[in-house]
Amino acid sequence: MELILAVVIALVVAVAVTSGLVISGRKKKQLPPAGPSTTPTITAPPAEPHVGDEAEAPREEPRRTVEEVDLPAAEGSVAVEEPPVLEEPAVPAIEVPEPTAGRLVRLRAKLARSQNSLGKGLLTLLSREHLDEDTWEEIEETLLTADVGVAPTQELVERLRERVRVLGTRTPEELKSLLREELVALLGDFDRAVKTESGADTPGVVMVVGVNGTGKTTTTGKLARVLVADGRSVVLGAADTFRAAAADQLQTWGERVGARTVRGPEGGDPASIAFDAVKEGIAEGADVVLIDTAGRLHTKTGLMDELGKVKRVVEKHGPLDEILLVLDATTGQNGLVQARVFAEVVDITGIVLTKLDGTAKGGIVVAVQRELGVPVKLVGLGEGPDDLAPFEPGAFVDALIGD
Repeated sequence: MELILAVVIALVVAVAVTSGLVISGRKKKQLPPAGPSTTPTITAPPAEPHVGDEAEAPREEPRRTVEEVDLPAAEGSVAVEEPPVLEEPAVPAIEVPEPTAGRLVRLRAKLARSQNSLGKGLLTLLSREHLDEDTWEEIEETLLTADVGVAPTQELVERLRERVRVLGTRTPEELKSLLREELVALLGDFDRAVKTESGADTPGVVMVVGVNGTGKTTTTGKLARVLVADGRSVVLGAADTFRAAAADQLQTWGERVGARTVRGPEGGDPASIAFDAVKEGIAEGADVVLIDTAGRLHTKTGLMDELGKVKRVVEKHGPLDEILLVLDATTGQNGLVQARVFAEVVDITGIVLTKLDGTAKGGIVVAVQRELGVPVKLVGLGEGPDDLAPFEPGAFVDALIGD
């Protein structure tokens, strides 16, 4: 009996040991590899605010206005963009033209460069020891080459001959003084002021005429500067509707001195624009209205007739104070042909000689005055805005002879 009990106990122990080994082997196979700790971080709750004596002093923060605070947009609202800020168009600065008094004297250097050969040539010939017929013929030829004209040349030569004979001695100073006196006399004693005085209720009206290429529109703009420099208010009439950009060009000249330009459509009726310009000048109380007309070819009768129409329409407001003919000094005798035709259509009252600094034939001043019986009132001596000057015979002759 005891033997049987011992066998049973041994079997139980053996089974128990075997079961433990199996369980231990299975646990080793199921263990996962070691990895980083995934323990969550616990954040401490915010401290309770202190009250009473333990309270902290408030921090200083800048205050913001309602406009500075970005508020959340309400549901369904549409964002509205700010309208763009439109810049004001730049207003051109108003220029102050040079004063007209003595302007020709200031421009004398330009005139002397082109005309000095005429004066020096005459003085050289007059200074010869023996003034024979050949010398007087050379003097005559010099004057004719300078476009003085046949009749004025003959008159000047005769007077020089007589005065040299009476003078007897001929020092350089005496000859220069003699020549200056005779040339000034040859230019004539004219009223050379540009007339812009009209009735009490109407402005002075000046119409500018001439063929293409003489610088007519530019001269009109420069004349506006001359008048503004003399304290006159000006309205410009852009009646040259046939040349592209003529109205733009004239308006630019006007804006520079604060003068308004009345204009119409390209190819419009020049007479209508001229009429409106005078009407606006009356309404504004302007001192002067300058009317720029189209550059007419003197061979086209129809266009010249239209120029006459412009004159007649403008005169419905009152008489024209000036009709200035613009001539290119470099064209010489051809300019006299133009002058004759224009004088037949409108009553020319004055002449503007442009590009006088670009030719040595300054004698055209004398010739055109003799041809029309009207004075040269203005001369152009360069491309600068203030290179248009009132014509002064004394200053002109001084430039000729280098005084």
